[in-house]
Amino acid sequence: MAERSGRTVRDLTRANRTAVLQRLYFDGPLSRFELGPVTGLSSGSVSNVVADLAADGLVEEAGSVDSDGGRPRTLLRVAPGSGHLIGVDVGETRVRIELFDLTLTELARTERPLTQQRYEVEDIVGHLRDGVAEVLAEARVAPEHLLGVGIGVPGIIEHTPDRGALVHGQTIGWDAVPLEQLLRATSPLPVTVPYFIDNGAKTLGQAEMWFGGGRGARNAVVVLFGSGVGACLVTPEVEHGRAVEWGHLTVRVRGRRCRCGALGCLEAYAGAESLLRRWHEQGGRPPEGADEETALTALLAAAHPPEGTAADPVALAVLEETAEYLGAGLSDLINLFQPERILIGGWAGLQLGARFLTAVRRHARAYALRHPAEKVTVELGRLGPDAVTVGAAILPLADFFTRGGRRVPPAPEGPTPAWRTALEERAPH
Repeated sequence: MAERSGRTVRDLTRANRTAVLQRLYFDGPLSRFELGPVTGLSSGSVSNVVADLAADGLVEEAGSVDSDGGRPRTLLRVAPGSGHLIGVDVGETRVRIELFDLTLTELARTERPLTQQRYEVEDIVGHLRDGVAEVLAEARVAPEHLLGVGIGVPGIIEHTPDRGALVHGQTIGWDAVPLEQLLRATSPLPVTVPYFIDNGAKTLGQAEMWFGGGRGARNAVVVLFGSGVGACLVTPEVEHGRAVEWGHLTVRVRGRRCRCGALGCLEAYAGAESLLRRWHEQGGRPPEGADEETALTALLAAAHPPEGTAADPVALAVLEETAEYLGAGLSDLINLFQPERILIGGWAGLQLGARFLTAVRRHARAYALRHPAEKVTVELGRLGPDAVTVGAAILPLADFFTRGGRRVPPAPEGPTPAWRTALEERAPH
């Protein structure tokens, strides 16, 4: 039965379940009495929803607290073992796969190094397939218990009705790669376990906004600083964030060639790959055969050696130039979007950390308009190197919340009769 607004009983039930689940997830444990004001539901509705969620195994008791003169109030929380999630970071130097319980406590992980940043599609699909099987086996979790697999990848993601998620990763040589379709064809996971594929900067932003330095901000930009650079924009209009190809803004006409093939992109100056290349071109000595993370550690050590040792002037100059380009790039984000906060994450951003941040802030304010620059804070992300995998796992978690804690139903074998659809719409569940 539908209300005047067009919402059915099922819609209202789903919305109520979502409201209770989310409040328990982010603010719990809470009593039934406390759930009323924070969800806007009546005491009767709260009791019905809690009973429904408990029957599904999603909510459990978590002790009690004294009440004012009455019986102790039972506290409730989301049951950690009631669902499992996988988050994947297809990064520049490795593929990281982590298995979480419903409260995003890590249960198992595996990492697959990428040799010389090889992004052959077959290799990545193989890493994902084998890595998912490995973490499930390690934690002894059955595949059908998964709520979904979230994957953060470089590039632009196009969601299509017939081929699923397509990855347009120009910097890694991927052109409309049907990653979701390829995974589904080779994965042992049941068809009821969905894949959620999105840009890695967006999954980083999602994690920081839910659990890190972005909590409480209405307007924020989360920057991923790794081999390349990317960003996620969060505003009231795009609550879950939108990836923006910030690394491919032109910062210098006829400048250095970027990995994407264009000239003068921000990434060609501010990414870790370009930073290390410029150090080498100007006489620096990165460790021979080292990966990017090891080489960046060496660069930082050369620029900031132990007390009593002379700093490498070339390393210092390259770092300062990179900080200026990154700050200038942040000024574009400040002028365009006027965020409350900018958070810098990614393995390179976190590795350079506090030594890099002061210079980046200085240059960002120097290049930005005064008014928005005075209102923004620029900080490091708080979730560390696992932020992309946590954010990727949030993708199926957010979908689970949206569905009121219901799992994805099996696909029907044929078209559903109209009479059954009408009855299901009226059903109070």
